[in-house]
Amino acid sequence: MYDIITFGSATQDIRLKSKAFKILEDKEDFATGEGLCFTLGSKIEVEDIDFTSGGGGTNTAVGFSRQGFKTAYCGSIGDDIAGKEILQELKKEKVNTSFILTKKGKHTNHSVIIFGEKNDRTILAYRGASELLTKEEIPWNKLKTKWIYLAPLTGDLCSLTEEIVNFAFENKIKIAMNPSKQQLSLPENVLKNILQKTNILFLNQEEASFLTKIDFTEEQKIFKEIDKNCHGVAVMTKGDDGVVVSDGKYFYSAKAHEDKKVIDTTGAGDSFASGFLSDFIKYNGDVEKSIQMGLANGEGNLSEIGAKTGLLNKNSKFERVPVVKQLCTENNLCLPK
Repeated sequence: MYDIITFGSATQDIRLKSKAFKILEDKEDFATGEGLCFTLGSKIEVEDIDFTSGGGGTNTAVGFSRQGFKTAYCGSIGDDIAGKEILQELKKEKVNTSFILTKKGKHTNHSVIIFGEKNDRTILAYRGASELLTKEEIPWNKLKTKWIYLAPLTGDLCSLTEEIVNFAFENKIKIAMNPSKQQLSLPENVLKNILQKTNILFLNQEEASFLTKIDFTEEQKIFKEIDKNCHGVAVMTKGDDGVVVSDGKYFYSAKAHEDKKVIDTTGAGDSFASGFLSDFIKYNGDVEKSIQMGLANGEGNLSEIGAKTGLLNKNSKFERVPVVKQLCTENNLCLPK
């Protein structure tokens, strides 16, 4: 019996940093109003390059394993060097790899993360083998676990979301999920079924706004809308502004330490989610402790290069941030589930 089995991508991350990458303001051609540019047809000098592993499925698996949980990752990798390195790393981190499939003729997922002159990042994403896991390839009869964690699923893998959630519900396995926009775009009846069976729902502000069609600044209205379908704990992360959580009875909010060290933001959401769920399990649903652990794990991750490098271990000491807790009432729009 496992404590947690994670689903999601397994990725090779390549970070490039160069002063030659310039920011060009152009509101017509770029959705963000800015583009990352460099001289066409020339050789660009790169000052820094780093190779690390990423992907929501493996990032969270390592996070849970470091917290002492018996963890497995279910997913697929390519038959290449990157895939072999990811397997070796997971084994070293004591994550069970028996549910990982190797896809012949397909490369492992890759992300090329480009840092420009303002240290802002642009990510080139190659959706490879992780997208190709099929329903028939999942060893359903071997998924003996207390929790399943669903990292963002995209491509063909997205269509398996309801299958996995229904399987968990039927087998009394609890579900924590951080859905992708593609998952949030599933047919309304499918998405409603998924959310009703989810115990912990992780969203960032953009995802929460996308799901509810409410501006991300209207937090309590967002949670009221989410509470209609999600009967579990709803979590909305807000980057530097911390996190807001509703369990249907109380409304919680907290911020990370202002003096936190930020080296690399890759995997920030994964590190928070694995930290939150770890203490949620350890302390029998204590949301305050879960928030504190999530933020601490996130701070550890932000302080080092790579999505897994700075994740906390079971015995890591950290300072718990204060959490504001309010009773949900009709007036503040947070309604009991």
